[in-house]
Amino acid sequence: MTASTLRPQNNKKLRHFLDLKDLSAAELRAILDLAADVKLCQHNRRYPLHPKQPLAGRTLGLILAQPSTRTRVSFEVGMEQLGGAVSVLSPSDMQLGRGETIADTARVLSRFLDIIVLRTGNDDDLRELAKWSSVPVINGLTPVSHPIQILADVLTFEEHRGPISGRTLAWVGDGNNVATSLIEAAALLNFTLRLATPEGFDPSESAIKWARQQGALIETMRDPLQAVKGADAVITDTWVSMSDTDAERRHMLFKPYHVDKALMSHAAPNAIFMHCLPAHIGEEVSQEIFEGPHSVVFDEAENRLHSQKGLLLWCLGQE
Repeated sequence: MTASTLRPQNNKKLRHFLDLKDLSAAELRAILDLAADVKLCQHNRRYPLHPKQPLAGRTLGLILAQPSTRTRVSFEVGMEQLGGAVSVLSPSDMQLGRGETIADTARVLSRFLDIIVLRTGNDDDLRELAKWSSVPVINGLTPVSHPIQILADVLTFEEHRGPISGRTLAWVGDGNNVATSLIEAAALLNFTLRLATPEGFDPSESAIKWARQQGALIETMRDPLQAVKGADAVITDTWVSMSDTDAERRHMLFKPYHVDKALMSHAAPNAIFMHCLPAHIGEEVSQEIFEGPHSVVFDEAENRLHSQKGLLLWCLGQE
């Protein structure tokens, strides 16, 4: 009997975290509020809302099909700080690397683990894992979306500039997976999003269509000056990602999207600069902006830890 002849798990009650568009606005806000609470607890070394180890006895499976710094360390440290254990795996460590199906892997891991994070180069693998898993599955990054990054971004913005609702954010550069998740967040959290991208690197049409159907104000354009004008935050990402093979072409096309002092001067006077890292100084951003007073990139990186702790608590019903 093969996996295809068996029925998948009934996941109606599971709190998967695959894409932001799968959540309600209230659910996303609940995760962000939990993140803010656990950050306050950690910084004050006190735990007013939760026992010191709310996830004691729980185990996270962290499957990394791609190299990772922030995703791996933040989930490992976060789970351990909440009292749980972590098992870090790569496909080559598992029978996946020898042909075992994702369906069978999901059902086996569900017997061992309480929650799974998958970082993968194939979005279909994430969907298949969640379909067959009987424990919550978290999207740790796919080529299609990167929702855990946006949790940290929103937490960072609100720490520095207050509620994000009604504000304007500008995305400059590649309309990539991070941009897709940011588009979905705009619909749920009611902020305006302008995206300036070169031709051929437009953001996801389906994500924009969905967000606009929810009432979001999403503007797309070629001119980065138009996108940044009066914005409360300017966000960018690397021009060349791990799976990209056209680096020379990308560098040529993205040059006008370099975030420097001249471009940043068109944003609101107190605008912040954000970048999910790793950054390539001199390419998508200048040294002056990356290290300057507008930059909150290392607060943003730290908030991967706190936002993911909030996410783990929410997925496991520990509000």
